[in-house]
Amino acid sequence: MDPTLRRQGEAARGFLLPSEGLALHGAGLIGGQVGPLLEVGSYCGKSAVYLGAAARECRTVLYTIDHHRGSEEQQPGQDYYEPGLVGPDGRIDSLPALRVTLAEAGLDEEVVIIVARSGTVSTYWRTPLGLVFIDGSHTEESVRADFQGWSPHLIAGGILAIHDVFPDPADGGGAPFLIFTEALASGAFEPLVEEASLRVLRRIA
Repeated sequence: MDPTLRRQGEAARGFLLPSEGLALHGAGLIGGQVGPLLEVGSYCGKSAVYLGAAARECRTVLYTIDHHRGSEEQQPGQDYYEPGLVGPDGRIDSLPALRVTLAEAGLDEEVVIIVARSGTVSTYWRTPLGLVFIDGSHTEESVRADFQGWSPHLIAGGILAIHDVFPDPADGGGAPFLIFTEALASGAFEPLVEEASLRVLRRIA
């Protein structure tokens, strides 16, 4: 397959492209100067490596939040089901894969793993943040809850990054695109970076 077509296909399926990862790392370097980093949606840790490396450079930490039971499209019978991630109880469990990824990257000290649902944690969260990366479940209800739950914790100058932002809902990013446009329309954020389906904004108010 042509590499360009392969990259486009991966982007449409929600995978973090190398170019997006580098842009995310750059966003982490900006946010890490302001405060700790946080991502919603760990899965197997690809984005946590980019953000964790930025946290290490900035001498801060990355909190990575996921229930590790897989999103809707990763369940048995769905398009992105991965049999290798099924745990002893017969359910999806991506936590072991995340631990291996972080250990291999040497980021155990910089990345704090939180195994829980995003909304449960955001309800009780009190630490101001320098970056929030939203890349969990892509239902409108979930993405909106992540945005509403976590964006208030961003310090002025902090970074809001959203993955899988596609104007065409057929590409799978309808809800992230909606939240991205609402964030811009709020007047509280300014656009910084656009790389493939990644959008990076900075809080200005």
